[in-house]
Amino acid sequence: MTDTSNGSGIGHWGQRLLAATFLGGQVIIHLLAGRFHRRNIMEQLTAVGPESLLIALTTAAFVGMVFTIQVSREFIRLGAGTAVGGVLALALARELAPVLTAVILAGRVGSAFAAEIGTMRVTEQIDALYMLKTDPIDYLVIPRVVACCIMLPILTILSLITGMVGGFLIASSLYNISPNVFWNSAQNFLDLWDLWSMALKAFVFGALIAVIGSSWGLTTTGGAKGVGQSTTSAVVTSLLSIFIFNFFLSWLMFQGLGSAVLEGL
Repeated sequence: MTDTSNGSGIGHWGQRLLAATFLGGQVIIHLLAGRFHRRNIMEQLTAVGPESLLIALTTAAFVGMVFTIQVSREFIRLGAGTAVGGVLALALARELAPVLTAVILAGRVGSAFAAEIGTMRVTEQIDALYMLKTDPIDYLVIPRVVACCIMLPILTILSLITGMVGGFLIASSLYNISPNVFWNSAQNFLDLWDLWSMALKAFVFGALIAVIGSSWGLTTTGGAKGVGQSTTSAVVTSLLSIFIFNFFLSWLMFQGLGSAVLEGL
């Protein structure tokens, strides 16, 4: 009995994932057709960006400080203390800033998307939109996708800056690494492509969060209990998608032997 239930759950999850894939295709088509509700987009930009700013920057600051503690003590021991700033910059730009910021938004914003649209589905407000000849994709999904794709790269850049500042405070106060050494190391290690790849990752993650959250909301059934289940499932699926896409994006962007550390030393 348990096996049947699990199989059924996995099958249902697969169907919803397929529906999310089709929704992503529809979003692209609608965007190319220029169908925008500007008022809804502005509301979602506010919800995704400014309201997520404090938690994203707080997380980035502490991640930068913890990473610096772990790296500095080992690098100084190996006589490579001058590379601490550069290694932190690479780690934040290539991996930590885009992934952790996306994880925060998946938990905060993606769950809200699933809950809001799921509630509209079970209370038949989606059907009311159809009766008013309003496409739910244009009215509900597109503004959320646009908001996430715009605001997540911006939040990621701010997280990078905040993480670097947090790392610098630890490096200078606990390990006596001079400001010039720290920031020159970061400048030497970082390449323009690292910043572009960070923004591209954030853009893709933003689209994933918005599409999955919206799709899980649109496919919600079963009343209040169904809304709760959709919200949880949407967050888990968003996180899984972020980690999987992060692997493939990193594999495509950073193939071959790296030279950033050798050039920066």
